Amino acid sequence: MKIDFSTDQLPAPTTDFERQVISFIQEWQDDSRTVKVQTSGSTGTPKVFEIEKQRMRHSANRTCDILGLASGDSALLCLPVDYISGKMMIVRAIERKLKLVVKTPSAKPIEDLMEEVDFCAMSPLQVENSLHKIHLIKNLIIGGAAVSESLKTKIKLSLTDDLQFTTDNHIYETYGMSETLSHIALKQIYPIAEDYFKVLGGVEISLDERNCLQIFAPDLNPALLKTNDLVEITNDNEFKFLGRIDNIINSAGLKIQPEQLENLVKKEVGNEVAFVGIEDEILGQKLVLVIEGVESSALNQKLGTVEYPTKNHLPKVIIFIAKFPRIPNGKVNRKELLNLIQ
Repeated sequence: MKIDFSTDQLPAPTTDFERQVISFIQEWQDDSRTVKVQTSGSTGTPKVFEIEKQRMRHSANRTCDILGLASGDSALLCLPVDYISGKMMIVRAIERKLKLVVKTPSAKPIEDLMEEVDFCAMSPLQVENSLHKIHLIKNLIIGGAAVSESLKTKIKLSLTDDLQFTTDNHIYETYGMSETLSHIALKQIYPIAEDYFKVLGGVEISLDERNCLQIFAPDLNPALLKTNDLVEITNDNEFKFLGRIDNIINSAGLKIQPEQLENLVKKEVGNEVAFVGIEDEILGQKLVLVIEGVESSALNQKLGTVEYPTKNHLPKVIIFIAKFPRIPNGKVNRKELLNLIQ
């Protein structure tokens, strides 16, 4: 289904997802000041709350300005509209009068895409399965979970292949949450590989007493938002994500940030990996590396090349699991994963 928002006509939906999209558009166009949004549950219990439409317009226009999107440009929707990510794609298309291509969300959402589009948002898992097609997307933002080092490398390789390179591609990793109405910061992955997220205009960042990020963006949310994300702030506009404070593993008195170790491992292996801490009488928590996939001699050889900060950061146990549990946005469900291996 394609929707041209430069006109007032809506096409007739033929699938359940298309009906959800049309339903949200009608809700957006009614007289109510707010819409209901469901959180993904990646940082806590899923909940539903109401957001003012005007705040969503602020967020949409901010993103469109950054990416240079204008009336008549094309966008592709392949994220669930239950969550803020999918809803904001529709709002951006409405605000800038874009031509919206609607694809039912799946792990391979653009498998049959044949034409170039100016803008799309995807999860890392969707990008992983779409590398042979992402050259068709001029501006791609990736959110919902961190983009691994191995995926960044794959993106670069796929876009520097002379046979596929047809557009001036720009790929970004996003930082945000439901309460900030999608992302409040972008970090370019391609063509420039940036180390720090750059906040969008109208957003102020600071650290709390735990060294966790605080966000003040009054046109998106009137409250000062306290996160559980440990960050390093370099200036008023840039920060580096280090990991979540509630994921820290305390092993023999050493506080280990699993996300940092996972990035090291993902530089060597393409599998999804996660470090978790299992209760241990001697260590307090025993450091365990969990790998999605089947054990093999080739994979074990690659794991042996990982350079850990110290010997105390080496996993005490390595466990292989066929498939990681995930929440709807594709992010690994760490709590459920820990329950499985325990």
